[in-house]
Amino acid sequence: MTYRSFDYSSADGVATIRLDRPDTLNSLTFEVYRELEHAFHSLQDDESVRVVILTGAGRGFCSGGSVTDIIGPLLERDIKGKYEFARLTCAVVRNMRRLRKPIVAAVNGVAAGAGAMLALASDIRICSEAARFAFLFVKVGLAGTDMGAAWLLPRIVGAGRAAELLFTGDSIDAHEAYRIGLANEVVKPDELMTRALERAQKLADGPAFALGLTKELLTNEASMSLEEALEAEAQVQAWLMETPEFREGYLAFTEKRSPSFRKR
Repeated sequence: MTYRSFDYSSADGVATIRLDRPDTLNSLTFEVYRELEHAFHSLQDDESVRVVILTGAGRGFCSGGSVTDIIGPLLERDIKGKYEFARLTCAVVRNMRRLRKPIVAAVNGVAAGAGAMLALASDIRICSEAARFAFLFVKVGLAGTDMGAAWLLPRIVGAGRAAELLFTGDSIDAHEAYRIGLANEVVKPDELMTRALERAQKLADGPAFALGLTKELLTNEASMSLEEALEAEAQVQAWLMETPEFREGYLAFTEKRSPSFRKR
């Protein structure tokens, strides 16, 4: 795949999307949003990709919507145009969560506003010590509940902490993010991509079909009763017991070797 608004590469089962507007801390434009929506949708059908890394070029991960390229033009749109834009931003998160492949965010610097949401919509967040998060929507007169924040954030950090972050829009550093469960790991800046690639490669070597269903159920079970969740899991496990991945896991265990889940 080729995109104009960010760098895309793929190797050994891992695709990397690197936002590439370092002079603006990788702020988002209409084009970036559209291409991200398309990329995360298209990756579902790309069998060569098993895991995705999302990161930013330069000092920032993503500073959110560009003031000059998005905020200013939005003021000139009518309500229908504003609504179309809001739905586009939400479509990016929707496609990230629908993607049956793990997404690892390598958060190298500031992740603010929509940038914080791109990290939040990922499955695992590896943070540089230079990383900062700010769900700053209220600071520009918008509800803190943008792009699925009110659904995703409480499930990761709890309702009370989510309310504090969304009400105030204040920033937190990488170590505080780790303390409250928003970051999975904090590393030195020069170790970030190495560690993110290690995590991604480990996932890429895992059972892709099973991992995809695990991600899907983590999302879907949030709106289920316990009985519904137990039934959904029973059906999925029975289904997976019919797959080559399950047989390979069994054979690897009995043969005392590491499983090989990739197609040969």
